Amino acid sequence: MATHLYRIGKFAYRRKGTVLSIWLAILVLMGVGAATLSGPTNDSFSIPGTPAQKAQDLMSERFPAAGKDPFNSLSARFVFAAPEGQTLATPANEAAMDATLAKVRTIDLVEPAAKVDPSAPAAGSDPADPAAGQHSAALVNPVVANDGLIKMVTEQAEKSGKPVDQAVADAEALSPLSPDKTVGFVEVPFSGSHTDVTTELTDQIDAAAQVARDAGLTVKLSGTAAQTQEGPGGSTELVGMAVAAIVLMITFGSLVAAGLPLISAIIGVGIGSLGITVATGFTELGSMTPTLAIMIGLAVAIDYSLFIVSRFRHEMTVTDNREEAAGRAVGTAGSAVVFAGLTVIIALVALRVVGIKFLSDMGMAAAFSVFVAVLVALTFLPAMLGLFGRKVFAGKIPFVKAKDPESGSVKPGPAMRYANWVARVPAVPLIGGVLLLAVLALPATGLKLALPSESTGDPATSSRQAYDLVDEGFGPGRNGPLLVVVDAKDATVPAPEAFGTVLQTIKDQPDVTNAQVIGMNPAGDTAQIMVTPSSGPTDARTVDLMQSIRDSEAGLHEKIGVNYGVTGQTALETDVSDRLQSALIPYLAVVVGLAFLLLMLVFRSILVPLTATVGFLLSVAATFGATVAIFQNGWGGMIGNPQPLVSFMPIFLIGVVFGLAMDYQVFLVTRMREEYVHGASAKDAIKIGFSHGSRVVTAAALIMISVFGAFMAEPNSFIKSIGFALAAAVFFDAFIVRMVIIPAVMALLGDKAWWIPKWLDKILPNVDIEGEKLRRELPAELPEEETVAAR
Repeated sequence: MATHLYRIGKFAYRRKGTVLSIWLAILVLMGVGAATLSGPTNDSFSIPGTPAQKAQDLMSERFPAAGKDPFNSLSARFVFAAPEGQTLATPANEAAMDATLAKVRTIDLVEPAAKVDPSAPAAGSDPADPAAGQHSAALVNPVVANDGLIKMVTEQAEKSGKPVDQAVADAEALSPLSPDKTVGFVEVPFSGSHTDVTTELTDQIDAAAQVARDAGLTVKLSGTAAQTQEGPGGSTELVGMAVAAIVLMITFGSLVAAGLPLISAIIGVGIGSLGITVATGFTELGSMTPTLAIMIGLAVAIDYSLFIVSRFRHEMTVTDNREEAAGRAVGTAGSAVVFAGLTVIIALVALRVVGIKFLSDMGMAAAFSVFVAVLVALTFLPAMLGLFGRKVFAGKIPFVKAKDPESGSVKPGPAMRYANWVARVPAVPLIGGVLLLAVLALPATGLKLALPSESTGDPATSSRQAYDLVDEGFGPGRNGPLLVVVDAKDATVPAPEAFGTVLQTIKDQPDVTNAQVIGMNPAGDTAQIMVTPSSGPTDARTVDLMQSIRDSEAGLHEKIGVNYGVTGQTALETDVSDRLQSALIPYLAVVVGLAFLLLMLVFRSILVPLTATVGFLLSVAATFGATVAIFQNGWGGMIGNPQPLVSFMPIFLIGVVFGLAMDYQVFLVTRMREEYVHGASAKDAIKIGFSHGSRVVTAAALIMISVFGAFMAEPNSFIKSIGFALAAAVFFDAFIVRMVIIPAVMALLGDKAWWIPKWLDKILPNVDIEGEKLRRELPAELPEEETVAAR
């Protein structure tokens, strides 16, 4: 491989005009494609095959007129609260709510049925009856809706001979007015999808709410139509790149050399992000997908270019032929870049094992960005080296002494002195590093997971305040009812009897405040049962209730042939957690297995890949601990709204961290492998390899930390937490695992670190990442002392 990359590097350097033109043409084509072929992002949420989704699919099939998927539909909830000492059931407060709803009806995207003015009764109705003649979907204030509902169910109960008290209790469980009449809400349905939510729409919704606020009511807004999607702020990438620029200037002591990795990263990330934008025209992608791809692509693009430019600087000390130096830099450091990129890509693509579409999309998009970053580093960067020629290291920065980390200086530097100490007493750094990471990992034992919802939102937001008002006025269960969809198509008893049996079974469960049939399909064989728990949607008691209802299905099916499913927020979160938990082991097996094989090819060793994997487990455990401590437990006061972590964050984090962890393993240990293959003893190889690679790995890690850490400024809570977690993971892995634990372990193992069974060594292809074959093919005119110095 080193030989092939060597030729690619020389070609790109020599044919710089052609190579740069091709990349710029690709960038332009991607830009044109993004402008003409892109489609809207879609943040709809569904996980095919889960029990909650099956119940939702059954409801959509049997109740086509019932509307859209409640998890993905567009709506806004207006929550009204009366001034202290008053109720909403006063003429002035009712008039204020009516004025707000009148303004809501003027919004274009409000569904036509909801725009019907309830003050204009239908033909044949009694105008004196405030509940009469109203269209079923018309918007009415909570007081009128409550009165009409109570009157209707009372009349129906009296006519049918059913208990009036039970009918009224059921009506109150569905009423939009709280029992003390101080809190009420109105659900406003909107046409369109999440992509139709614009600042203009949210401003119109807020302006309607302001009418009631001006009249003295408290009005809070929630729902998908009332809040714009939180996208990337744009400044975060600039902050990360600014810090990266400073690190690069210190590393190279040159403005031009520092700019090359940044230019390469901009081209790579530009092509990657535009390519993802083009993909939105052909498949549905979430709004967070491009942000995560940019975050990861930007970090690796700078790092990969940094390694090659650093190696190019070293090669310039052993040859005056700049084309030759570029070829050698790409052949040696480029080999490490290829394998490091492959480990990241494997970890990201393997997210498809989880079986959750938006998670797979994130992984594929980020993997594409990494793939582009690798190609840019191997071809665009050497072409840029050719373009600048002898001015690559021009623009010297005063007071910055950028020593070549791979120079053969007789005087040992700090890295060499540290490596000597580790080789002399390896047990001390090994035990210290492991204990430190173990302590950092302790908070992870209290890890809690949840899907983003209004209950986990920032208390300063209107949506969270709306949630809290409903919780206080109606009870916690009203914010997260369970919906049971009962299929009596194959029941052995009449459908009404089957529905009644299921309903009574649910009512007999603990923690049920109310359960009632809220609708039947035209065929009469399917019913919807709304279950209001006495606990909130994320409460363990609600989870137990949901599971108990599901567990009862088998007995009822055997008894009367009825089937049903449970959906709702609690059911959805539980199913996501179960899906992620069941996918974790297969995912780790695929990622770790493939990466282990890849690392065996790179290092020709069994123990080095094994120690690399164990080191990853330590760093990811410490990362979880730090993230839980800050984002869930609120340590340090960095987060104003500590909440459980997003449920799919751990598996995504594991995949990304594994790939990044192997980056530093490859970059640092291949240098040790190179020295060992060229005749150095095992301990000397550790010392020389560490002293050569530690400076550039340190710079690379600082760049990644700055890029990821900058994303903590994003408003989206998931992006914020993943940015912190990735920055922490890079810190723990690069500075504790790869620079403390791994050298200590390898010093303890000695020659055994590079042991591999002879039969396995024979069957494994020789990828020559250390460039041994390349060295034999170097131009014959090179003096012998230059070849020795290159070691």
